[in-house]
Amino acid sequence: MICLLSCRAQKEGHSPAGEAIEGMVLIDHDDFVNIDVFGARVIRDAKSLRKFYAEINKTRKPGLPVPVVDFSQELVILVCLGEQKGNITPVLSKLKETDAEISIALELVEQKKEEATTVQAINFPFYLYKMPLVDKTITFQRIHH
Repeated sequence: MICLLSCRAQKEGHSPAGEAIEGMVLIDHDDFVNIDVFGARVIRDAKSLRKFYAEINKTRKPGLPVPVVDFSQELVILVCLGEQKGNITPVLSKLKETDAEISIALELVEQKKEEATTVQAINFPFYLYKMPLVDKTITFQRIHH
């Protein structure tokens, strides 16, 4: 059984570690992919994006469509959360920016459910964001609470 849940960007009362990233938009998300390791990376070309979707679509019928991204003006940030229990959402924020690098905080925030359930499904979610293209190295720092 597959449940589709609406995603809220941030829960009320949570303030991110850094500042909002201008122009960042969530373009795709799924709770059940065949990637069981935690990680975040930047995708700067259509070939790499198609390769990622080819990987996750190996176990899906029908497969997820590859989002359309203009890589001459945008880049994509892929966040795979690995194995998660409950409804966890990543919150990305900018910690610092220099001439050469942007440091992004990656926090995992548990979404409060409307009703309490005793059984928590195990998910392997991914989130795909796009943002305006920058010619800088992007690094990720996982923030634990």
